[in-house]
Amino acid sequence: MTIIGARRISYWVSGVLVAASFLAVAVWGLKLGIDFTGGSLMEVEYKNTRPSVVLPDTLMQPVEEKGLILRLPAIDEARHQAILSELRKAGELEEKQFTSIGPTIGAELKRKSVYAIILVFVMIVLYISWAFRQVSRPVASWKYGIATLIALVHDVSIPVGFFAVLGHFYGITVDTLFVTALLTILGFSVHDTIVVFDRIRENLKKFGSREPFENVVEASLRQTIVRSINTSLTVMLVMLALYFFGGASAKLFSLAILIGVFFGTYSSIFIASALVVSWNRWSLRRS
Repeated sequence: MTIIGARRISYWVSGVLVAASFLAVAVWGLKLGIDFTGGSLMEVEYKNTRPSVVLPDTLMQPVEEKGLILRLPAIDEARHQAILSELRKAGELEEKQFTSIGPTIGAELKRKSVYAIILVFVMIVLYISWAFRQVSRPVASWKYGIATLIALVHDVSIPVGFFAVLGHFYGITVDTLFVTALLTILGFSVHDTIVVFDRIRENLKKFGSREPFENVVEASLRQTIVRSINTSLTVMLVMLALYFFGGASAKLFSLAILIGVFFGTYSSIFIASALVVSWNRWSLRRS
């Protein structure tokens, strides 16, 4: 079976994953961090064994063997020092970080993050439509842009849905670093898709109308699939190292990119080009 010939299976797999992701976000939503809601975050690490500490209005998350992450409403410096003193009663510790963000700034960051993602989507579609403007047969250039947009929605929605599940069951929050991960995923995904589309453009010039469009796309995919997989594996190996050996915030960042790059590579091979072929076949049946 060819890659393009298996596109219905790919559509079903992706459709189920994307639908499950949208459902998870609709039912549970994303658990927003203090970057978006406002509040304070402290990370401390005890020198010896991590003790059992309870503080009012504070969410505590264990980190590795001796660390603690504390999330609480926005506090001033006096309250910050008082909490440190309370924690030190349980043992010697080192404060790794302290961040405090007001609710107004958090709301602004949330709004700007949404704008940034939307802007990236729009600019990518416009760029691909412009880059492939000379490819009008058998598929119009703007259709390559729409196919890329659908693939990008696929690539972003799956990690977002995954983090909605993590937030509901494990209390994992998302912050501006998660938005950075999503933008990174978009960049890698569109890069892979453009490589395939560019090879399609070259092969269309080479074969012209001598080969059916579906065969040209299949040949283009087979010529680029090894490159796409090797490039993504390189990124994923780096993210795996960051996940296992990085800090707590780096783990979530690398996890998001791991999921996004994996499904971004999958969509570049099995979704984006297949959509162009399906669109062309649908247009032929209508004519």
